[in-house]
Amino acid sequence: MLDRLFVLVQYVLPQILISRIAGKLADSSPPAVLKNAVIRWFIGRYGVNMSEAAEEDPTRYPSFNAFFTRELKPGVRPMAGNERTIASPVDGTVSQLGQIERDRVFQAKGQSFNLTELLGGDEERARPFVDGQFATIYLAPKDYHRIHMPLAGQLREMVYVPGRLFSVNPVTAAAVPRLFARNERVVATFNTEAGPMAMVMVGAMIVGSVETRWAGVVAPTNGRREVSTSDYRHLSNAIRYDRGEEMGRFRLGSTVILLFPKDASHWQKELKARSVVRMGEAFGEVTHAPRETPAPR
Repeated sequence: MLDRLFVLVQYVLPQILISRIAGKLADSSPPAVLKNAVIRWFIGRYGVNMSEAAEEDPTRYPSFNAFFTRELKPGVRPMAGNERTIASPVDGTVSQLGQIERDRVFQAKGQSFNLTELLGGDEERARPFVDGQFATIYLAPKDYHRIHMPLAGQLREMVYVPGRLFSVNPVTAAAVPRLFARNERVVATFNTEAGPMAMVMVGAMIVGSVETRWAGVVAPTNGRREVSTSDYRHLSNAIRYDRGEEMGRFRLGSTVILLFPKDASHWQKELKARSVVRMGEAFGEVTHAPRETPAPR
């Protein structure tokens, strides 16, 4: 009953306003006593492991968001395998993973969403991933919230897709149809050894913003409510990142969806819904690069 009420309330709440206010507060520098009290409460409430943080003292962070997007100590997340090993891009919990059924991506029991819609409504952008592999990873409040590259890659395109800001926790994912294709999101596509790879960073209730290394804060975009695309394929100084390099972060947590083409990769056999993963762990393997597919427009 409480779960149903939690979901229903989200339909009527001013999701964007609440989330933008939360983001501004998290970025602000309130009196140290208040800021430190909030951070200490959060650590205790969600069981954050500060021994892994480069800065273990919570009072040393100038704002809540600085704490939330904290850096880890060197070597805490070693990269597994070799350059053909797909590394987990984040710390989190697998929501779902498996094969994309033509253009349908499984969300939860009785729920799925459209691949083209997820990627901003462009069929050519979605075409390389038809019948491919997907993995949805949920980042809980306690998790490390920087996002890293699963494989080495060159940035092709970034797409901002406006939308709602439902919570993305398991309760909401099981109840809200097309959740991940409805929420605000940023889609980054890379050329990799497995062919095109898409990383979809999904916004959510209370998420202050989504940030990438090459563009800074992408969402929110000051109320712009249309799909916007940035093409990076023809830059003379191509944007490239090695496997394991940071490529973005959530300034308050959410979900990452990984997409690979058909027959280009496979996930680790032991992974399933509710599997806990850590950034850098082996998540899958490249099988072979697929045939050349049309590049996103």
